[in-house]
Amino acid sequence: MKKNSLMISLLPLLAAAGCASTGRQVPVVPTTPAQTVQARGETEAVGTANADAADDPAIWRNAADPAASLIVGTDKKAGLHVYDLTGKDRFFIDAGQVNNVDLRDMGEPGIIVAASDRNDRKNAKVALFRLDTTAAKLVPLGTVPVGAGEAYGVCLYRTGGKLHVFNVIKDGTIRQVELDLSGAAPTGKLVRTMKLASQSEGCVADERTNRLYVGEENAGVWRFDARAEGAVAGINIAAADGQKLVIDVEGVALAAEGEGNGGYLLVSSQGDHAYAVYRLADETFVGRFRVAAGRYGSTEETDGIEVITGDFGPDYPGGLFIAQDGYNPPHAQNFKFAAWADIKAALNLD
Repeated sequence: MKKNSLMISLLPLLAAAGCASTGRQVPVVPTTPAQTVQARGETEAVGTANADAADDPAIWRNAADPAASLIVGTDKKAGLHVYDLTGKDRFFIDAGQVNNVDLRDMGEPGIIVAASDRNDRKNAKVALFRLDTTAAKLVPLGTVPVGAGEAYGVCLYRTGGKLHVFNVIKDGTIRQVELDLSGAAPTGKLVRTMKLASQSEGCVADERTNRLYVGEENAGVWRFDARAEGAVAGINIAAADGQKLVIDVEGVALAAEGEGNGGYLLVSSQGDHAYAVYRLADETFVGRFRVAAGRYGSTEETDGIEVITGDFGPDYPGGLFIAQDGYNPPHAQNFKFAAWADIKAALNLD
């Protein structure tokens, strides 16, 4: 979520003011320093100009031909784009107001893409698509209603051959829905409901550990049991303390490494244009970074982020990190690409 102004008291530090549509914000200066990396690529701008429009990316890694991997990105005023690793906009589908996006390879059913459909603010839905990786386009499958409220965040979770979707409602309600893709149109069955106290959005599920991570914008990151039979209470593992994590807490992403709980959780610290990193094994804070200007611009006011480890070709040999950029003059908002290897080196991670 973007604010027209942001004022956080960190005396004697600076405060932030401004907005993406009128000018560059001055970052809040936290007491915890942030390292810097530079983007190695970027997408073409979304189609909606002069607005807070680009929101969230999802990555499909082509293991057979990493350079042919694809990115799905939302324009929350208009629909979904499909980009290639050069940043070229290969496809756009008018899906209306879709906020967050995620995808999973489900084998025979294909690469399933889910987007939080907020066209009806009072009745949340999940819009489902199949990613045609050969043609680089999205094939609509249908929408699944998930209950009352405004659909905000979305993330997918594979368990026992089934596909679940977590839909985060703007008021902090989290609904877990089991999807059925076997019919002519997709359907869903509500599995359970969880609740955070205030506005929430970003989420990601770790299928290795059956853990769900959800960002509550003014409070921090919460961990839940992702299993249908699990407890519905969450644990705050990363508080929005104005130092390591500055409100709004936005996108969350997993840099999974290995089969167990190896890797890192990345969180968009939107209030100071940075990203906080936590070790998954013990949920300890390990550092912060920003994407600074270089060949490509810096990133500011980031909403959604994604990171996938693995080979993406010579520019991203160890993995690909993507961040929505809320300020991309003279163009509309877009998504910036950074190498996961650069981030690990900057933070001295193993």
